[in-house]
Parts: sequence; structure tokens; C-alpha cells
Amino acid sequence: MKRIFVLMLALVLAGGFVFANGGQEGDSDKVVIGALIRNTDEQFVADYAANLKLLAENAGVTLKLQDSRGDMAMQLDQMNTLLSQGVKYFVIVSNTTEATADMAKAINAKGGGAAFSNIQPSVDALKVGPNFYLASSPESVAGQIQAKILVDYFKAHPEKMKNGDPDAIDAICIYGQLGHPAQVYRTNAVLGGIKDAGYKLNIVAEDTANWKPDEAQQKMDTWLSAYSGQFDVVIANNDGMALGAVESLLTHKYTDDPNDPTVDLDGDGIVLSVPVVGVDATQVAVTSMAEKKLYATVLQDAKGQSQTAFDLAYMMATEGSATGKPAGGITPLTSPIAESPADDPAVIGQCYLVPFKAVTMDNYKDFLE
Repeated sequence: MKRIFVLMLALVLAGGFVFANGGQEGDSDKVVIGALIRNTDEQFVADYAANLKLLAENAGVTLKLQDSRGDMAMQLDQMNTLLSQGVKYFVIVSNTTEATADMAKAINAKGGGAAFSNIQPSVDALKVGPNFYLASSPESVAGQIQAKILVDYFKAHPEKMKNGDPDAIDAICIYGQLGHPAQVYRTNAVLGGIKDAGYKLNIVAEDTANWKPDEAQQKMDTWLSAYSGQFDVVIANNDGMALGAVESLLTHKYTDDPNDPTVDLDGDGIVLSVPVVGVDATQVAVTSMAEKKLYATVLQDAKGQSQTAFDLAYMMATEGSATGKPAGGITPLTSPIAESPADDPAVIGQCYLVPFKAVTMDNYKDFLE
């Protein structure tokens, strides 16, 4: 009887020890990190998740990655399940900013923390506690870079303005999910940047394509029927939608030479009649640039963002906190910027900003893998 009691006690203690270290089976010393990912159907998010898996494998970390397929309710259920399993530290690419405060409160109640990445958390989410971080890129900068690329283009090619006015640009705009932080900040920055450069900006057509290439292609098909010859540029909030627009333009032979869609007759670097710009610099997009189809994009660094978020979660899991420490080669902000949540002085030390980079015809080869 005594031997049975001792054995049962040992099993209970062992089980409690495993649970306390993340709820995993096997090696109780192995770090466990939860990853709540919004939708790997989007190429950038898929690249982000793939690098997260590689980082975890190289670090000997058990990564419990959940894809919510764009469903916020599902993502909350996935979070609660991982919390119930003893997982305390997370990388989160949330479906919405609005849900991040509640997510932070639930994780904090279990004594854990999270690095919110790609989709900005709310200020309230970061104020839940010092172990909640932003590991993302300032979306307005992406729009500013798009604006500079287009201003430089039209300065070099004023003849491409179809209305004959060298001071006016006629644009078609394809937006991501309306109200999404990236959609708002990128759009305001690119349109504002073009205007700040002294151009009049006429929006010929605009609509959301919800980040999706097929929706963007369908929108572009409709607009080409209505506005052919009446626009100078297509501006998209991400590469997926930009490539959807490119496909539509190619299908409708909206090219320098309708009989040979591989020829750049006017020397602007692309075979299309108008430049199309996106954001993300996915490999599919950079390959399109190599084929002289997509004109330009802006690198949103999936590897840089995922590395930074992973480092923050790993430091929390192994050291208890990441406060003040570099992550992914990035140091926390020391002064506010004009974009939430990093505009609040109370949380700037929890904000790690991965820079955007222009990808143009001059340097796209540097981004090909």
C-alpha cells in the first residue's frame, strides 16, 4: 500500500510539473509558445507562419500554431484552448485590433504575455501589462514609400499622364479590408504623399478587395470596361491585390504592345500601359517585377516581424520578461510616432518596429530568393 501511495504521489507531482512548463507531453524543460495566426491563405501571413515554424525548430521550441482562417471567434477559442493546456506565452497575428485587449487580459490572468505582430494591438492591450508587446511595421511608412516611388515615376515619365496635365495623376485604388489598420494607414499615407509632392490626385475608381487577388482581378475587370484609357496608375494596399490587378490588365491586353505582352516599348521598365504598385514584397510579387509586370512594391518583412515576435515570446518564456531587450535586432522605441499604439508615450517601450523597404526596378534582384 505504501509503495502504491508513493507511486501515485510521484505521478501527480510529475504531471503538475509538466503542466507548469507549458502543458506539453515529454520533455518538461522544453519551451512552449502558442502562435495565433489570422489566415495563412494570405501569402504574407503564410510566409510569416513558415518562418515562425523554422525559428521554433531551430531553437528547440514546441510551437503550437493555430490558423483561425480569418475568423475572430475561432481565434479566441483557439487561444482559450491553449491557455487551458498551460500555454502562457504567445505570438499573435490577430484578426482584429479591437479584440487584442480582451486577448491580453485573458493571457495576463494566466500569468503570461504576448507579442502582437503584423496587426497592431490597441493601446489598451499593451497597457494590460509589461509583458505585452508590438512587433510590427509602421503601416503609414509603407504608404509613404509607395508615394515616393510613384512621384519619382511620374517625374521621369510625365507623358504617362493620360489626361495631358503634368500636375494631375488619375488613380485606381484597391483597398484591403476597410477599417483595417493597414488599409487606413497605408491608404492615407500614399494618397497624402502624392498630394504633398504637389500633384492633384483624381480617384477614378476605388473599392475594397479584402486583400484577395481574385477579388481585385474581378474589380479590375469591371473598371477596365468602364474606364479604359482614363487612369494612370493602380495603387493596391498589398501585393495579392496588386497581382490580381496585373492579371486583369494582362488579360485585357492593357500593355505597351497588345500583340506582344513581353515588350516594354516606352522604356518605363514594365510591359503594362500603367504602373501597378503593392506592399509586402512576397516572392510572387518580386518575380512579377522580374517579368516586367508589377512595377514596384514595399517590403513588409515577414521574416523580420516573425523573428522579432518570436524572440520576444522566447525571452518571456525563458527569462520572465523581454522589457528593454533587443529582439530580432530591433530595439524598443524611445519616442512616440504618429501611429497607434506607438503614439502613446506610456507604451512606446513595448513597441518594436521592423522597417519597411522600397523594392523597385533598381533593386528587386536583391529580394529574390
